[in-house]
Amino acid sequence: MIFEKIRTIIADVLEVDPETITLETRINDDLKADSLDLFKIVNEIEDTFNIKIEYAEVIETVEDAVKFVEEQTK
Repeated sequence: MIFEKIRTIIADVLEVDPETITLETRINDDLKADSLDLFKIVNEIEDTFNIKIEYAEVIETVEDAVKFVEEQTK
């Protein structure tokens, strides 16, 4: 469920097909997200899961984002 929500957020912000996004997808390298895109993605994740992400740099892959949300929402 967390993965699906994050995948939808990333797909919406970057305007890509959600089916192309896997846990191993690197947000910057594979999806060509720039710093503004990453800012938007982080804000949407924060709003959706009611958490705070202090350092967006810790999120390189979709799996990093999923694990971070899982830890913050325990």
